[in-house]
Amino acid sequence: MASARVFHDGTLTEPRLDHPEGVAVHPDGSIWCGGERGQLFRISPDGSRREQVASTGGFVLGIDIDATGAVYLCDLAHRALYRYSSGLDQLTRGGARPFVTPNMVRVTPSGSVYVTDSHVQGKPGPGVYRFDLEGTGGLWYDRPLDFANGLAVPDDESCVYVVETFASRLVRIPILPDGGPGPAETVAVMPGVLPDGVTIGPDRMLYVGCYEPSQVLRVDPASGTVTTLVADETAHVLCHPTNLAFRGTDLFTANLGRWHVSVIESVVDLG
Repeated sequence: MASARVFHDGTLTEPRLDHPEGVAVHPDGSIWCGGERGQLFRISPDGSRREQVASTGGFVLGIDIDATGAVYLCDLAHRALYRYSSGLDQLTRGGARPFVTPNMVRVTPSGSVYVTDSHVQGKPGPGVYRFDLEGTGGLWYDRPLDFANGLAVPDDESCVYVVETFASRLVRIPILPDGGPGPAETVAVMPGVLPDGVTIGPDRMLYVGCYEPSQVLRVDPASGTVTTLVADETAHVLCHPTNLAFRGTDLFTANLGRWHVSVIESVVDLG
């Protein structure tokens, strides 16, 4: 655990950091995360200060930030996707097929917004949604996934990586030339693990936060090889880590089981 530490502790100071599930890096270097009462928090780049900038009044899950600094939020209670820029706006509730459990959001360089819907635990269902920046769109991948959770899209937008938590696997859904989805392909299987979030590192490896046991895995997307980057048997520094985000070579993780954001420093050696 020498490479992992608490970056920002929100256990006792106000406003409390209530069990963050999503985490993202702003263009200004600040770290943003959500809370269980719908809060959206901004943490200063050095981790010393925290402010609540908005609230949905619901329960914020995954978040992402685009190149302009606009923040996109999935809300479990309202079953909706929000955007925070100059203010907080509800973008969509899913379109023609409404969200059941909107979980994670990713904004691509071209301006597509992908959202996973976890459906119902123990009952696989669709799937992955795609919208434009104003919330126009709907269900994109309509085949069943076993609790679609974490989501990542490479910069070339060739595919969408999705974590299926209760299948303990990571899949790749190709983005076809016409923009539609191809069939899901298994990238890696992780027996005995409940994977949650996924992000792409500067080394192009996939990094997976595991809700149980508390650890972060590294996955080679070419071979499917899975290695443990860091694990916390005490579930103290890493406590049910969910979503992750890189700032340079440092990897930040939300901890749904506690009241802090962690950082794993110098994860990638770009030598």
